[in-house]
Amino acid sequence: MLLAIFGFLSLSLIDILDIILVALIIFVVFRWIRGTSAMSIFMAILSLYVLRVIVGAFNMRLMSAILGQVLDVGVLALIVIFQPEIRKFLIRFGSRYLMEAGQNGFLGKLFGNKTRSMGSTAVKEVTEACRTMSEQKTGALIVIPHKSPVDFVIETGDRIDGIISKRLIMNIFFKNSPLHDGAMVMSNDHIIAARCTLPITEKTDIPAQYGMRHKAAIGISEVTDADVIVVSEETGQISFVKGGTITPLSNANELQLLLNNSFSKGQEG
Repeated sequence: MLLAIFGFLSLSLIDILDIILVALIIFVVFRWIRGTSAMSIFMAILSLYVLRVIVGAFNMRLMSAILGQVLDVGVLALIVIFQPEIRKFLIRFGSRYLMEAGQNGFLGKLFGNKTRSMGSTAVKEVTEACRTMSEQKTGALIVIPHKSPVDFVIETGDRIDGIISKRLIMNIFFKNSPLHDGAMVMSNDHIIAARCTLPITEKTDIPAQYGMRHKAAIGISEVTDADVIVVSEETGQISFVKGGTITPLSNANELQLLLNNSFSKGQEG
């Protein structure tokens, strides 16, 4: 009798699929915002929606109308409040998953999602610059994308469009340079932009010795396929970041080997 009130007396395969999909969406959203301030707001909205279903099932028209108006306004409020989180999720979904799925297929051809390359000369210049900056303890953050678009990063910085060279890299990251704060983006043997802002990772298990440069490097590597190089200003340690994983390097020769291997694999793919 109770099931008849809520309209679930007869369940079809589509109804079951509908319930499973809604439960999956709620689960994904729950995992996404778990441990954040958004959790309490999400639970409040979910409770109001359940209450609306109940009053609707009992045909309480006035309460149903009031709750409907509250939920309609609440959805708009959520979009405004969680705009940064929504933007980060869409960037991650679009850059990391959709582009990777279509980079060798129809989507990759349609959007011109081509592999970026870096020659051995450019790799050597980057390596030598990082070697010297490591010795001088000059902080640096370099992003080298492959197939994922990084326009959303480039537009936050200053355009350079210069050929990669050791002197140019070191001049940009010199501590008194107006461009030293932020990330440098390289592509196709060119320095595209500097002083770029990167998304910060949400991971909480990062070792204490890693600062904001490392967190930013992890963040951009989580949403794109870029190789990221970090030179610590405190220790001079060179780190290579790929897919959200930090690899500390003992010397610049290891960095040169990693970069050469990374681009050789990209050209084969």
